[in-house]
Amino acid sequence: MGKEKLDNYLNQLQSENKNLFVPYIMAGDGGLDNLEERILFLQECGAAAIEVGIPFSDPVADGPTIQNAGKRSLDHATTLTAVLDKLASFKEKRIVPIIVMAYINPIYKYGVESFADSCVQAGIDGLIIPDLPLEEEAMVTDALQHRAIALIRLAALTSSSERIETLAHRSEGFLYAVTVTGTTGVRSSYESKVKTYLQQVKQQSPVPVLAGFGVSTNEQAKELGSYCDGVVVGSKIVDLFHEGKTEQIKQLIQASI
Repeated sequence: MGKEKLDNYLNQLQSENKNLFVPYIMAGDGGLDNLEERILFLQECGAAAIEVGIPFSDPVADGPTIQNAGKRSLDHATTLTAVLDKLASFKEKRIVPIIVMAYINPIYKYGVESFADSCVQAGIDGLIIPDLPLEEEAMVTDALQHRAIALIRLAALTSSSERIETLAHRSEGFLYAVTVTGTTGVRSSYESKVKTYLQQVKQQSPVPVLAGFGVSTNEQAKELGSYCDGVVVGSKIVDLFHEGKTEQIKQLIQASI
């Protein structure tokens, strides 16, 4: 379980010459009752890992689509505890690694040690905390390391080469390369400097590099994935689930890997 499972799963897919595709879903969007069904569906579609978002009242990294999904989730009274309990209830059915994306405030309120214990119980393999900078991450690293839970770091287009080097060597599982300056959300195109940035990050990183923020088509996924190891797709997956278009999700993933 944990970091080893995530590493092994990604390494296996890469050994099969597959691009890594990590879909993001908002836990509780439409109610928590659909979480098991959605995760098992994405596993069947060939996801390399699944990023499960925790709704939060002040989601600074999220664009309108994921903000709206978070609001719908909160309207269903979704809590961090409820999500962890739900994930624990079907962990034996999963083979795909699960990565939780949560802001630091709910984790701190829950209690870092208690949260890390609950992650183990829920079968969570990795964690992304988008508002926790390197300089502050000591508040969680010991608890996660003791339980072998991967802490996945984010690199930005505006990061210096030195900072990317540090992020790449600290990141576990994979390095999340943010490809826009701004929040998440569907975009029709990417700036030309993104290619150079991804190639630079890839050269510096000892772990797989996945591009994310705004990937919405299999063409974008293929293009960005050709400069690194794969993609994270959030807003498009959230939209398609909300619209009930699961067949399009399957097509997007399978065309991108």
